[in-house]
Amino acid sequence: MTSATPDTVYAAPAEWVARGAGAQGNLFLTGRAGTGKTTLLRKFLAEAGEKAVVLAPTGVAAMNAGGQTIHSFFKLPPRLVEPQDVRRLPNARVVRAVETVVIDEISMVRADMLDAIDRSLKLNRGSKRPFGGARMILSGDLHQLPPVVSSQEGPILADRYGGSYFFNAPIFREAEFSLLALKHVFRQAEPRFLALLGALRSGRVKPSDEAILQGLVSGRSAADASDTHVVLTPNNANAFRINQNRLAGLKGERKSFPATVQGQFDEKSFPTEMDLELRVGARVMLIKNDPEGRWVNGSLGIVEGFTSRTVIVSIDGRVYEIEPTAWEKYRYDFEMDSKKVKREVVGTFKQVPLRLAYAVTIHKAQGLTLDKVFIDFDSGMFAHGQAYVAFSRARTLEGLEISRPLRPRDLVLDREAFAFGELEKIDETPAYLLAKFRKDEGVLV
Repeated sequence: MTSATPDTVYAAPAEWVARGAGAQGNLFLTGRAGTGKTTLLRKFLAEAGEKAVVLAPTGVAAMNAGGQTIHSFFKLPPRLVEPQDVRRLPNARVVRAVETVVIDEISMVRADMLDAIDRSLKLNRGSKRPFGGARMILSGDLHQLPPVVSSQEGPILADRYGGSYFFNAPIFREAEFSLLALKHVFRQAEPRFLALLGALRSGRVKPSDEAILQGLVSGRSAADASDTHVVLTPNNANAFRINQNRLAGLKGERKSFPATVQGQFDEKSFPTEMDLELRVGARVMLIKNDPEGRWVNGSLGIVEGFTSRTVIVSIDGRVYEIEPTAWEKYRYDFEMDSKKVKREVVGTFKQVPLRLAYAVTIHKAQGLTLDKVFIDFDSGMFAHGQAYVAFSRARTLEGLEISRPLRPRDLVLDREAFAFGELEKIDETPAYLLAKFRKDEGVLV
């Protein structure tokens, strides 16, 4: 099945979604890393046309998805959202014109946020239907990054909603979401590796998995491993230190590239350094897909030289001149003449699309596929799903090393992330599960 693509493997459920996806058309699209969620989401978006908006919980996720943050679209405060925070919006025309709302990285969206989205859509669309009658497509993997909840907010969310996850909001039940869980992994093909990833994902590691893990333990430090592998670390400072030390150890010509920033573009969302320092011989990662398909986000290369504004990089034995490119921050607006929703650029960050690639934080590695990965467990503990995200960046077991034996506490798994109650199956194959969430379930399991 080497020629399998998401379009062929998921043709049947995609057709079901195109026909309306159940009672209200609301869909929760999920699946482990590498199962083709992004490809399928793009397909659904293309079908939704100009009356769709894409939103995400963070600036980086919104930029990657080509949309706007939930906070800025609904004008919500960056704290626990109270009912009185939901009010009439200056962009109410946009909200009324929208037919489909796509939320990417839904695992990071909290219950109070989904509740507020529902209230805002009802108020601004003048409809009492769930989400004001807009169709919702939520996409993400609950085994990956969880919502950020402070110690003060946790008990309040537990008291109000029974938990902090998006599906804890009562509206998730009322809106009769269907579930499409993708199971066919396109990224890795080794059965042993897939079994190991499945064990890490569920937190149920068997003796056979432990034997494989033991064989991955490296005798090297993260700094040494960065010579041949990309080091994944949970720690920003650690990644920065390894990259800077490697850069300082090179003898080649050094050059600095300043970025240009215009409009609204906050520092937290910068995709690479504001002042990018490089040297001839440095290992770099491309952080944007090439429109002509010569490299992808995550391709590795070596700096061969510079011109006044470009970096000359060899990738897989071929040399390219990498020019500065722009990342855009968007806002949705309403076009009076055509009565359509349009996407407007409100900020740009222009920089050479490169990052030093000796070490990368696990957070920034989300979505990447790498040939040689060294996972550094030594620098502090992992959050829910982090170990799984790190391991699933690797293409093969052969290209994977870990800094020490895995301990049970490395597999931080929040059981609440999966407590969304009973499912009624519609269709299940080895490639996908299609199901409905039981509406009559008063209490979450």
